[in-house]
Amino acid sequence: MEYIDNLPAMDLMRSEKMTFVQLIIPVESAHRAISYLGELGLLQFRDLNADKSPFQRTFVNQVKRCAEMSRKLRFFKDQIIKAGLIISGHPAMQPNPELEELETQLAEHEHELIEMNSNSEKLRHTYNELLEFKMVLQKAGGFLVPSKGSVAAEERELDENVYSNDDYAETASLLEQEMRGMPDKSGVRFISGIISKSRILRFERMLFRATRGNMLFNQAAADEHIKDPTSSEMVEKMVFVVFFSGEQARMKILKICEAFGANCYPVPEEISRQRQITREVLSRLSELEATLDAGIRHRNKALTDIAFHLTKWMNMVRREKAVYDTLNMLNFDVTKKCLVGEGWCPIFAKVQIQEALQRATFDSNSQVGIIFHPLDAVESPPTYFRTNHFTNAFQEIVDAYGVARYQEANPAVFTVITFPFLFAVMFGDWGHGICLLLLALFLIARESRLASQKLGSFMEMLFGGRYVVLLMSLFSIYCGLIYNEFFSVPFHIFGGSAYKCRDATCSDSQTAGLVKFRDPYPFGVDPSWRGSRSELPFLNSLKMKMSILLGIAQMNLGIILSYFNARFFGSSLDIRYQFVPQMIFLNSLFGYLSLLIIIKWCTGSQADLYHVMIYMFLSPMEDLGENQLFWGQRPFQILLLLLAVIAVPWMLFPKPFILKKLHIERFQGRTYGVLRSSEIDVGAELDSARQHDEEFNFSEIFIHQLIHSIEFVLGAVSNTASYLRLWALSLAHSELSTVFYEKVLLLAWGYDNLAIRLVGLAVFAFATAFILLMMETLSAFLHALRLHWVEFQSKFYHGDGYKFRPFSFAALTDDGD
Repeated sequence: MEYIDNLPAMDLMRSEKMTFVQLIIPVESAHRAISYLGELGLLQFRDLNADKSPFQRTFVNQVKRCAEMSRKLRFFKDQIIKAGLIISGHPAMQPNPELEELETQLAEHEHELIEMNSNSEKLRHTYNELLEFKMVLQKAGGFLVPSKGSVAAEERELDENVYSNDDYAETASLLEQEMRGMPDKSGVRFISGIISKSRILRFERMLFRATRGNMLFNQAAADEHIKDPTSSEMVEKMVFVVFFSGEQARMKILKICEAFGANCYPVPEEISRQRQITREVLSRLSELEATLDAGIRHRNKALTDIAFHLTKWMNMVRREKAVYDTLNMLNFDVTKKCLVGEGWCPIFAKVQIQEALQRATFDSNSQVGIIFHPLDAVESPPTYFRTNHFTNAFQEIVDAYGVARYQEANPAVFTVITFPFLFAVMFGDWGHGICLLLLALFLIARESRLASQKLGSFMEMLFGGRYVVLLMSLFSIYCGLIYNEFFSVPFHIFGGSAYKCRDATCSDSQTAGLVKFRDPYPFGVDPSWRGSRSELPFLNSLKMKMSILLGIAQMNLGIILSYFNARFFGSSLDIRYQFVPQMIFLNSLFGYLSLLIIIKWCTGSQADLYHVMIYMFLSPMEDLGENQLFWGQRPFQILLLLLAVIAVPWMLFPKPFILKKLHIERFQGRTYGVLRSSEIDVGAELDSARQHDEEFNFSEIFIHQLIHSIEFVLGAVSNTASYLRLWALSLAHSELSTVFYEKVLLLAWGYDNLAIRLVGLAVFAFATAFILLMMETLSAFLHALRLHWVEFQSKFYHGDGYKFRPFSFAALTDDGD
């Protein structure tokens, strides 16, 4: 044991040793000190103001300012994206502006942008009105003048491209006169306007009902689409003219137009006046187009300047907000003009933190240094594992079950190998393994490019687990070579088969008559088993026994890790009354079954292991007969059975009673010891003893031990049976591959028709990609996950710790705004 204790510590086996520290920071160097610690990212601050609301904290105004700047930057980002511009990710190397200077710049830019947007919106609204008026003039004129042949029709046509600028001054007031409304006239009157095409049917129906059919409704599609200023989408419009009679009908129609969002425009009946107004409208449209284009160019130029610095500004504001949020977690001592903070840091990082604090003191020209010293903590430290790109995904698999308790054995060390291996046992096919390997190599080759991109949820998960996929594919190739399956097809990779046919008919049917004539196949399953009568019984027996061996080995590993946990934490009770009886119980029953499997494989015996294990419990004294595998097996089985029976109360009873005895002795000793102390200490110690006595609940501890013992005894059976999923999924994967190969690909290839062959090949490729490579991969992954979480980790892993989350600028994201 001394040799084991003297071995160097294994990376990732135990979490980093942590220390609880206190910082006393002068006010003048507080901001710079927290900034340097954020760049270092190795100190987790504790919130000393948890009882205060966010509005009662010291730096609430600074946080509000940063939040307001973040809002402005998000507004700029939305405007840049809306304008179709590109945000520069690498601005020129320029010194960062001060926070106050940046705040002033952002306020100026926001005011300028809001003013430009407001002016642009007004101009766009006027432009849309003039454009609608132009289309109403074009379409409504045809409804107003009666048809007098082609000559009259040509006379009414309006020239949109050619008009006289000389007439503009004389007719400048005509548009204003028409917009102010037409004089009331007796007889039939009309209202013309324009409405969205999606509302035209409901609009016409409502007009018909409101006027009781006393109206004439004409409509025509507008030649151009109108751009909606709010949504920036092009809207299809319809021009309408409603003929009616009476002032009451006019008021109803106007109200309906207003309700449906229809814009009404006056159209004169005379063709000459229509021409004059059209010229004026076209002139104004031309001017507005030029003004709008100039405004857009000016706005895009301003947005381009902002986009050049936007990334730098957003990072700066995000950091400043994080610094002030962290400062709000510190206690502000008004009398001493300093901030007091507490937190956790790894022991190896103490020197780096002290250097950063010294640098902050020097850079801020503070006369008083920052005090950094360790404290004793009552609460358990956080758990921190230093991982890299390779081990991070496996650590995340373990953490998804529960974060390791501080300094307990980390399952991720073994999960790196056991997880992809158990996956491969269920997914064993070296053809499918090669497909997974190509995917993993692609993700690894594009690692630097994909890491800087925003991926979807599925792709992000797949990219994060690229090294898991790599190991799963390599182990799948290895297990596929053992099973001798390449898309379910066996190959003579490692030499010839050990069997040959007894007669000529054997080569055709492959059902009987195989004779062994040479040494066994050197690696994996002999390819001659494929297609033989005994293929399924042989592979079932092989994979089932292999699953039991792998399961017992992994569960034993879990129990052994509980021993190392107990040794590390100095708990001899857990070693004597938990580890020892658990090892005895598991291996007396299922370890013995594994031994029988190995002996049967080595000796070639025909013993029925089902019969041996069943009658080991039902009739332990009965003679084994032909099922005996070794000398002295019956008394050995009786001994193992007795040990298994003894192990159950061994696990259940001693530990709770010993804990009770130790508790009584400990606190009786403390109570007697205080008689030699002062009177004040007597009261304090007695209160402490009474408090601890109330905390110790024997019935609760006994029930917990009872549940734990029953769970282990029943779990030893159920968990061993659970490992048979390795056999079941491996068999299902193999049979599915065989079905797709024989019933799809070979069946299609039997036809002398290229189209049928191509269809068969396409169906086979689709089934292989989506069923075998996607669904089966996900199924095997989830089953391997369950075996690690339940069957393996439940033997030693508590998983009730909490992660080390240091204050780090690198961990800040856009969502943090």
